[in-house]
Amino acid sequence: FAYLKAQTKGFLTDAIKWNFTKFLVSKDGEKIIRYAPTTKPEDIDAEIRHMLR
Repeated sequence: FAYLKAQTKGFLTDAIKWNFTKFLVSKDGEKIIRYAPTTKPEDIDAEIRHMLR
């Protein structure tokens, strides 16, 4: 958790504002994307599928 938080920044700060903040990490652990708590899982479906290839 601390690693993910350190690697990505939120909109205004790196603080996790709510427990539904999402992190998407590639298989090799290199690419990390942070999504807001308001982002729906279906909104990032394409990115998840891309990273699973």
